[in-house]
Amino acid sequence: MALNYDLIALDVDGTLLTDEHVLTDAVREAVREAAAKGAQIVLCSGRGPGGVLPVMKELELAGTLISHNGAATVSSYDHAVVHQYEMTPEYLAPYIAYCKENGVHFDLNTAFEMMVERMTPEAEVMYARFHAKPAEYDFTKGLPAGLLKFTVFGSKEQMDIVQADWEQWPARLQSIRSGDFFIDVQHADANKGKALRQLALSLGIDRNRILAIGNYYNDISMLEFAGLGIAMDNSPELVKQSADAVTLSNHEDGVAAALRKYV
Repeated sequence: MALNYDLIALDVDGTLLTDEHVLTDAVREAVREAAAKGAQIVLCSGRGPGGVLPVMKELELAGTLISHNGAATVSSYDHAVVHQYEMTPEYLAPYIAYCKENGVHFDLNTAFEMMVERMTPEAEVMYARFHAKPAEYDFTKGLPAGLLKFTVFGSKEQMDIVQADWEQWPARLQSIRSGDFFIDVQHADANKGKALRQLALSLGIDRNRILAIGNYYNDISMLEFAGLGIAMDNSPELVKQSADAVTLSNHEDGVAAALRKYV
C-alpha cells in the first residue's frame, strides 16, 4: 500500500516524547514503520542539534533535522549545517539586560553550542533532561558570532510576565513561547514552517505530501504549512485551531495513533 505522505515532520517535546521525555515503544515502532515504508522522518524541535540527535539515535534513524525552532537545519550524517538564521548581536542587548535586572535565567545558542552566564542547580537538572551541556561564558567580553537562539527559563508565572513585557518591544527579533517554562528569541524569519518549506523545496516534495505533528505555539507555522497538520490533544487551544486534525495526547501515544490513521 502506498504511503499518503512522503515527509513526516515531528516535534519532539510534548509530541514525540511524553512529559517525562520518554519515547514509548508504540511511538518508536510507528515512526520506524513509516520510515521503513519510505517516508522521510524529519524531527523539528526547539532543541539544538545536540538535544535532537540522541532522539534520532533512539529511533535508529538518520537524515535531516530542523533545530532551534527552524533557525538551524542540520544533517545528522556529518553534522553539517544546511541552513541557519543568525541574529544581529546588538539586537540582543536589551534582552540580556532585562534578564540580568530581573533575575531571569538565560542561555545563548549557536548551531551546536550553548552558553550560560551562570549555572544554578535547577537549571542543571533542566538541561540534563534535554541532553544539553551548556558552557559558562563571560558575556561582558562581547557576544560570539553565529547566534541563533536566546532562551529564557523559569516558572510559568515568571515566563508569563516576561512574555507580556517583551510583546511590547519593537519586533527586530521574534520571541516565541516554546513551552510553559521557556521563551525563545530568534531571527524574525526563523520558524519551523519556513525551515520545512525550504527543506521540501530542496527535496522536491510538494507540501501536500507533508504531514506535520506538533503541540505548542512554536509548531503552528509547521502545522499550517504542511498538507496535513495534526495537533496533539495536550496542545493549547490556539494550536489545535491552527491544525487540520487533533490526535491523542503525548501520554496516549498520539503520534502512533496519527501515523496509523493518516499515513
